[in-house]
Amino acid sequence: MRKIALLLLLISCNSFAQISEKQVDELVENTLKSFDVPGIAVAIVKDGKVVLSKGYGVKSIRTKEKVDANTLFGIASNSKAFTTAALAMLVDEKKINWDDKVIQYIPEFKMYNDFVTNEFTIRDLVTHRCGLGLGAGDLMVWPDGTDFTPKDIIQNLQYLKPVSSFRSKFDYNNLLFIVAGEVIAKVSGKSWCDFIEEHILKPLEMNHSAASFVRLKDSSNIIAPHVPTDGKLKIISRYKNQTFDGAAGIYSCVNDLSKWMILQLQNGKYGSEKQLQLFSKKEQDEMWGLQTIIPANTKPPYNTHFSGYGLGWFLSDVKGYKQVSHTGGLEGIVTQTTLFPELNLGIVVLTNQQSGAAFSAITNTIKDSYLDIPYTNYVEMYSKREKDNIAEADKTTAEVWATVAKNINDKLKIDLKKYEGYFVDNWFGQVAILEEKGKLFFKSVRSSQLVGEIFFYKDNTLVVKWDNHSFNADAFLFFEMDETGKSDALKMKPISDLTDFSYDFQDLDFVRVRE
Repeated sequence: MRKIALLLLLISCNSFAQISEKQVDELVENTLKSFDVPGIAVAIVKDGKVVLSKGYGVKSIRTKEKVDANTLFGIASNSKAFTTAALAMLVDEKKINWDDKVIQYIPEFKMYNDFVTNEFTIRDLVTHRCGLGLGAGDLMVWPDGTDFTPKDIIQNLQYLKPVSSFRSKFDYNNLLFIVAGEVIAKVSGKSWCDFIEEHILKPLEMNHSAASFVRLKDSSNIIAPHVPTDGKLKIISRYKNQTFDGAAGIYSCVNDLSKWMILQLQNGKYGSEKQLQLFSKKEQDEMWGLQTIIPANTKPPYNTHFSGYGLGWFLSDVKGYKQVSHTGGLEGIVTQTTLFPELNLGIVVLTNQQSGAAFSAITNTIKDSYLDIPYTNYVEMYSKREKDNIAEADKTTAEVWATVAKNINDKLKIDLKKYEGYFVDNWFGQVAILEEKGKLFFKSVRSSQLVGEIFFYKDNTLVVKWDNHSFNADAFLFFEMDETGKSDALKMKPISDLTDFSYDFQDLDFVRVRE
């Protein structure tokens, strides 16, 4: 007993010289339980070698098959660094420059403001500084968006209104990486998927991976996505929309991603003797150079003084070292890649549930051991924080639905007919608000999963509960009435603060379709 107490004291008071496999095993097993994540895969590379590459838990709560180092996960927005690497390769070949205007390659490209359209560069596509709000336009690709093509997205960008001036502020944007993928296709003559597979995945012998789920040659060893739904973990349908590939398409495993991290840490070199070069050191410095400033949070243990975005990577200083990182999220899958070039260290964590706190707990514990930072129980800390955040958000949504329930119990007489009609938004298209058997329903024409029942809340504000409860994205509907008392316009907003930002209902501006 005294030995155990002494060990715990040493762990809490001292840093790990280097985290051991056993310690990672214990860390991940604790994470699986604490965050209700079915399966996780972790890889650590150091000094050009794989220190650890391993799977934990199960691929699916239904099949109970074990995760291993070759189990495939959607890496989501970690794909963005592959897109910028592809662009860097084209820069090396002198086929493009980062500061070439986008309209040089895609003449139909158009933003809300003509000046911005004419000045918009390839660099601007991949630095989240275009002036649009967080996740603006993502409803064209999320939660399904299968009716929107890259051509549609390029056409519709002009209708998205900016919330800040051009190049002045960081706001994460997915759609412009789709446009970047189209630039790659125009210049190379190959689709984004073909280019990524032929020029990156194949040379690195990332043989299990593919640029898109639908291109996997073997999908027998793959996770199922899981989402907490109505208080219970549920397997959901896999996201398969290829339009999103340039921003979030790649499926990979920790064995393959170890090769990707080693390439990055070796300045674009690969091969048994580092004799081959995928992209130049010059262009890697460009990708890892600060482009867009993000306010930093300067406090222990990391004492970060700068934070920002490069080209496809988040950048910051952590305990005096440069950190190059990215996260990725699809419904039921979240992932994280973290590199420390000066330490020649890389960490990747893949999960089949959407708790970002889970991958953060693992990554931070591992990196602290290499940064000589005293042990922190991140699993306990982040678990408490996540539960507190969910409880606060649940309180807000519960109050809304309690009001709705009271309205139903009180049998308020609501004239549903005045809300009925077809409404259209310039970039999202048409939705129908229709009464059926005394109930009101919302149905999107172009995003087939956005269907749900509408309930009266108060005044001319209603709420929609999506048929697919795993979205966790129920929304307010704010109706504006005309002089006859009939709905004339419609705006929306997520009810919960924890709704994923890609449900950008607040960017919609519907007007009634006149018959």
